Amino acid sequence: MSFTNVHQEMALQSQKNEPIGNANLEKWEFIASGGFGDVFKARHKAWGFGVAIKLIHNAACCPSSQLSHSSVREEANHMDKASCAYVLRVYGMYQGIPPTGGGLMQQGIVMELMERGSLQTLQMKLQSSPPRPLAIRLAHQVALGMNFLHSREIMHHDLKPSNVLLTEDLNAKLADFGLSRVSTSVLNVNGKTTEMIGGSYKYMPPEAFETSYKPVRAFDRYSYGILLWSIFSGKEPYPGKDYSLVALKIPQGNRPCCDQINNAQELDEVIELMKRCWDKNPDERPTFRDCLELTEKLLLEYKRELPDAVCSILKTLESPTSDERHNTSVAFNFKPATPVSNSHDVGDHPQLTAQENVGGFPTKTLTAEEKAKFVKDNFLVLVQEVSEVMAIVEELGDMVHREVRSAIEAEKISQEKMRLLYSRILSPAGGRVKAAFYDALAKHHPSLVEKPGG
Repeated sequence: MSFTNVHQEMALQSQKNEPIGNANLEKWEFIASGGFGDVFKARHKAWGFGVAIKLIHNAACCPSSQLSHSSVREEANHMDKASCAYVLRVYGMYQGIPPTGGGLMQQGIVMELMERGSLQTLQMKLQSSPPRPLAIRLAHQVALGMNFLHSREIMHHDLKPSNVLLTEDLNAKLADFGLSRVSTSVLNVNGKTTEMIGGSYKYMPPEAFETSYKPVRAFDRYSYGILLWSIFSGKEPYPGKDYSLVALKIPQGNRPCCDQINNAQELDEVIELMKRCWDKNPDERPTFRDCLELTEKLLLEYKRELPDAVCSILKTLESPTSDERHNTSVAFNFKPATPVSNSHDVGDHPQLTAQENVGGFPTKTLTAEEKAKFVKDNFLVLVQEVSEVMAIVEELGDMVHREVRSAIEAEKISQEKMRLLYSRILSPAGGRVKAAFYDALAKHHPSLVEKPGG
């Protein structure tokens, strides 16, 4: 480690116990929303690099919900204890009034920024599994991170593709294990369950559907088995199946179909491992130390092919024709959409235009590309102003998956409905979906299309 890096490390450690406030941060951008709260990225002025800021829902307005400042700090310390190369790094606590905080003091956790997003976003962009050498490396690195957590007496409780984040060169780091208890307490206040909101129920072991169940390490081992299936198939398990059906079928022995894995006959050892991990009997599930024996062996076999596999995916992600692959965040820069020069994929109807008079109000004729840019650029205003969220969801039809529709409908506040719609559907989707959202917005909120935030 160079002298400069040592100096930076000492500076970070010395400031870890000091709250990070608005005076330290600039260039805020929204990234995503989840059951725990919202994630933003910002630039730390003194450090000179970007960070991720996870703001916890209700931390400011529900002091009786176990989300006190000390509770969130405990979670940050919990995450810091697990710091290693395969676990997301924690820099400290945030305390301040964020740009979309409505004037309320909020708190959260300041963490390492992962510009490539998550394994889930990679799967959405590729619409398939990664090349086998990369898939094996991801499986191995997740096992390394989980083995480290378990060695520190820490359980994850929410292992799934969206919680496997990716570095610039597509190495994996685990996230959100420290927020599992915070997330649960937030959702219990609203009378909901973490699993129904985040889709985590598809990665839960059969015994976890019992109301008296208390998680143990075998919980994470089962989740790893389902995650392996997702990595090598490139798919979501049990697509379109809601919580009640999964809760019924999983204890009866239903599991993802291994025939959906390409060239499954060449992955006998991996498939055997995933089946052992999702065994109904918790005692039969292998430890992560056992899993590492296989993943390490396979990684050595594919070592020579790995650089080319990573390079090919990076080229795909950085292609100018890839769908919004380099900018899925939303900056705090509100302005009406303007024509753009770079070409983006906008689906099957690149010249789809709005009606000249939607809902009695004149609207500008835009291409689907311009509509998509409008939605992306003005998201934060739309979150605050859109009230007819379910009407818009109905207009989008099959573009909104059934389980996401149910989760949106369950939210009582329009802003939360919109956050969920954006993070689960609009943000990862192509331009065609955003353009359809724009048309629905023009129909139900024409004034927002004419002058967003006005």
